[in-house]
Amino acid sequence: MNNNWHYLHGQPEYSGRLKAAPEDFIVREDLGFGPGGEGEHILLHIRKRGQNTQWVARELARLAGVAQRDVTWAGLKDRHAVTEQWFGVHLPGKEMPDFSSLENDDVQILAIARHHKKLKTGALKGNWFELRVTELEGQGDLESRLTAIAERGVPNYYGDQRFGREFGNLNQARAMFNGRRVKDRNKRSLYLSSARSYLFNLAASHRLAAGLGEQLLDGDCVMLSGTQSFFTLGEDNPLDETMQARFDEGDVRLSAPLWGRGRLASRGQPGELEQAAIAGQEDLCAGLEANGLKQERRPLLLKPEQMSWSREGDSLRLSFWLPAGSYATSLVRELIKDNGSDEDTGE
Repeated sequence: MNNNWHYLHGQPEYSGRLKAAPEDFIVREDLGFGPGGEGEHILLHIRKRGQNTQWVARELARLAGVAQRDVTWAGLKDRHAVTEQWFGVHLPGKEMPDFSSLENDDVQILAIARHHKKLKTGALKGNWFELRVTELEGQGDLESRLTAIAERGVPNYYGDQRFGREFGNLNQARAMFNGRRVKDRNKRSLYLSSARSYLFNLAASHRLAAGLGEQLLDGDCVMLSGTQSFFTLGEDNPLDETMQARFDEGDVRLSAPLWGRGRLASRGQPGELEQAAIAGQEDLCAGLEANGLKQERRPLLLKPEQMSWSREGDSLRLSFWLPAGSYATSLVRELIKDNGSDEDTGE
């Protein structure tokens, strides 16, 4: 299977190691809102080191005396990192539980308050990242590459962890599509997501390999910046000077497909490129359609916000903000050849 996704800035000339220690990978969730102060849900802002999201959720469920399904989170966060994230606990008509025993050297409760809505997966604006790359070695103009990444962005690939070790999740998806029953709802969701993400990466990589990753074409399906809305360039939305200016200013962005039922939104050359990219993946396409997913789109490129960096000998510190659903490792991938660090979920 292919995971040799095309680079936007060419293969990196430097190598380095990400996450030599948890403190080298700091993630802070940006929900985009705060607790309302009242309601039947409890929101907890938790800092954790060396613990995964599911473990914290199980502990919260135990302390609150509720089922695990009553504990939610906005986004999964990696274990081998220091992360600050929000959890929600559904407790209608009950007093605030004592969560203090959850705290230790690796887990701290930063804030706790009631809220009127369930905290749903994906209900966050983005994430702040503070990364430290160690064992930095190589030749070339690293400063220019960092500047190019800050200004032009990177491919908006899903991280390799989405597909599992040796594409295990993707293989499970194929088996499920071929008739294997998967009763666990979370596993079904994971396998569907893996298949959809793989097709997106194929389409995005193919577009970049054609040298058209930053060029607007007639027939392109573009997305309004900061939204999930998209439309196709054609008679009703012509590729004229006004549209080109909107693209240059970042108001509309190129996209690639998140596969599902319905007609592919792109037309002409862009549509042909996307069809060619997923040729041979008919089983994945059919499986996603059979499971009720609909055609959606995802931005082709990912542009970090407020990106800054500093060099310290053989290490590099990076700070930036990314929107929800994107991966910090997709940015690092364009910067260095990774010397065997763990992957992050980054969502």
